[in-house]
Amino acid sequence: MDLRPVKSDSSYHAISVIAWNGGKIILLDEECMVNLAVFKHLKKCDLFATNGGALMYGVVHPRNMTATVAAYFDLDGTLLDASSEKTLAAELGKRRPWRIPVATVSWTLGLVGNLLRGRAFYDAARNRGHFSLASWRVLEAYSTRLAAERLAPCVSEEAKAKLAWHREQGHRLVLVTATIAPMAEAMGEVLGMDTVYGCGPASRTGILSGSERGWSVPRRKGKVPVVEADALANGHDLSHCYAYGNTLADSWFMRITGNPVAINPEGSLRTLAKKHDWPMHEWRV
Repeated sequence: MDLRPVKSDSSYHAISVIAWNGGKIILLDEECMVNLAVFKHLKKCDLFATNGGALMYGVVHPRNMTATVAAYFDLDGTLLDASSEKTLAAELGKRRPWRIPVATVSWTLGLVGNLLRGRAFYDAARNRGHFSLASWRVLEAYSTRLAAERLAPCVSEEAKAKLAWHREQGHRLVLVTATIAPMAEAMGEVLGMDTVYGCGPASRTGILSGSERGWSVPRRKGKVPVVEADALANGHDLSHCYAYGNTLADSWFMRITGNPVAINPEGSLRTLAKKHDWPMHEWRV
């Protein structure tokens, strides 16, 4: 596992490389340009073995490094009344029409392969085949433009007000999303988040294959260790923190905080929120 700094053009900066060992977070390197966490349950902490470990990648903005409470937000359907990744994929297809059949075949193969490996349909369908043969450089350029021009207007006034309220309280704003990292980071800039955890590898160079192998994938239960590690690294008591999500898949990370809030909930999440008396809000544009 390569823990060397990775070049980044974003104004976000990393805080650390940390390892999980016996319930403790061990600080390894404060000068890295990425934030990586290897979750290990070993008798002896082996920082170089990655078998069975999970990778966490994120970027940090030096806005608010001293807050004692964090507010953790999902992106699509929560802060954003739109699909950021579908917007990015559609723009790629529009500007490069040859990508449409390539992406369709790659996504379908990824779906079938994941199902054959025993993955749930929800996870199998969320492969990155639709970005196969795209370059990270192009995704980053498109994401920056689309976030500012097309997606910023899809953030509701209610969402903006809640972000502003948390800032006034001195809380850290953390985005935890399965959206591909360049778009997650671009939206993090638009929203003024302090830390962003998106989907992708630590080093983003070259061409995407469509595979998520070696990526951080904060999806469904995968958001839980990301939130737990972030809280431990920043000295947060999760019972005092907030979590906002819009689907049952988000409920896994919402329920480990003391203040879960359901946004635009439907179906199973609405039922769960009613059962546990979670606040519910509609953030629509």
